[in-house]
Amino acid sequence: MGNITVIGAQWGDEGKGKIVDWLSSHADIVVRFQGGHNAGHTLVIDGKIYKLHLLPSGVVRPGKLSIIGNGVVIDPWALMTEISVLRDQGIKITPETLLVSENAPMILPLHGAMDRAMEVMRGSQKIGTTGRGIGPAYEDKLGRRGLRICDLAHPETFRAKLKYLTTYHNTYHKGLGEPLVDVEEFAAELEKLSHDLLPFVGSCWKTLDEAGTAGKKILYEGAQGVMLDIDHGTYPYVTSSNTVAAQAAIGSGVGVDRIGTVLGIAKAYTTRVGSGPFPTELTDDIGEILTQQGHEFGTTTGRKRRCGWFDAVQMRQAVKICGIHNIALTKLDVMDTLKEIKICIGYECRGKKYDYLPASCDLQKEVKPIYETLPGWETPMKGVRTFDGLPKNAQKYITRIKELIGVPSVVISTSPDRNDTILIKDPFSLD
Repeated sequence: MGNITVIGAQWGDEGKGKIVDWLSSHADIVVRFQGGHNAGHTLVIDGKIYKLHLLPSGVVRPGKLSIIGNGVVIDPWALMTEISVLRDQGIKITPETLLVSENAPMILPLHGAMDRAMEVMRGSQKIGTTGRGIGPAYEDKLGRRGLRICDLAHPETFRAKLKYLTTYHNTYHKGLGEPLVDVEEFAAELEKLSHDLLPFVGSCWKTLDEAGTAGKKILYEGAQGVMLDIDHGTYPYVTSSNTVAAQAAIGSGVGVDRIGTVLGIAKAYTTRVGSGPFPTELTDDIGEILTQQGHEFGTTTGRKRRCGWFDAVQMRQAVKICGIHNIALTKLDVMDTLKEIKICIGYECRGKKYDYLPASCDLQKEVKPIYETLPGWETPMKGVRTFDGLPKNAQKYITRIKELIGVPSVVISTSPDRNDTILIKDPFSLD
C-alpha cells in the first residue's frame, strides 16, 4: 500500500472527515496540509460525534501520528481549545500523537478583526468568509511580516516581530475605524499560551522524510474543495490557499513523488457555503429536501449550505486539475426519496456551449446547466455495505458518473457511520 492524498473535489463539505477517518486505519501518519480553522470535519464513531477544525481526522484513532503541516495557518488559541475538547471526549492527544509544523504561520486576533471588517466593507459583494482571519494571515505570510509557530520559542525577538506586524495592521484598523491593537497585551497572551503549545512543535518535513524512508504509510488530508482554490476556483469567491492535490507536497514539505494516489471526495449531489457561482443550485422543494435529509449545515459556522444537482462538468475539471485517480462518493443515501435525479453534463452561456467552467467570474455567474435525467431508486440504502446490495438505479447512477468524469468511484458512503462504507477497490492502489 502506498501513500494517498485526499482532497475535496467540489466546493468543500464533501464528507472528507469520515472518509479520511476510515482510510486512516490503513495509514501510520495523517497530515493536514492547508487551510485553517475555517474548515470543519464531523466524525461519527460508534454513535459519538467529534467535530474537528484544525486537527487531522486521524487524531481520533489510537496509534496514529497526526501532523499539522506548514501550509496550514494556525490560530493557537483555537488549536489548544480543540485539543482540550477532544481530550474531554476521551481522545488522547500528546506530543507523541500530534506534531505541529514549526514553520506554520499563526493566525492572531488582529487577523480575525481585519477579516470581518473587510467583509463589511465589501457590502453586497461579500465573499462569504468565515471571519476567522484565514485570508489576512495568508496575506501576512506572503508579505513576509507574519509570525510563525517557531517564533514562540524565541521571546527575545518575538516582541519586535509582533510590533512590526501590529504597526502594519493598525494602519488599516485606523482607516477602517477599528480599535487599535495593543502589542503588550498580545505578547503576554501568546507567551502564556506557548508553554502549552511548544511541546507539540517540530520539523514536519524531516519527520515525513524519515517516515517515508522507513516505509511508513502516509495519508495527506486536504480541507475545503477544488472549486475554492485560490488559483483554480470561482475567484474571488474562494479561500486564501491552494486546495488542489499538488498543495499536499508544498504544505507538508515533501517531494511531489511522495503524495501517492489522489482520491477526490465528492457528494452524490453538490453543495456550497457562502457566496459565489453555483450553476446547479436548487432553490425549490428538492433543494430543501437535500438540505434537511443531508443535514447541510456547516461544522464550523452552522451556516445553511446551498444544495444542487451533481455537476459532472465541474467534477471532470477537478479530476484534470488535480490528477485525481479515484473518487469516494458520499451521501448517496440522502437522495433515497427522489423520483428523478439530474446530472449536469454541460453549460450554456451567451449562446455558447461549454464543457468546462470558464475562469471569468462574469461568465460563471451566467452559465446555465444542461441536464441529463435519470430515474431515482426510492429505496432506503442506509447501512448497505456492498455494491451489489445497492438499488439497481443507484448502481446505474454511479456508473453514469464514472462515464462522465472519467474516473471510478472506489469508495461509496451510505451513511455518516464509519462502518457504512462500500469498498469497491483499494484506493491506495493505482492498479
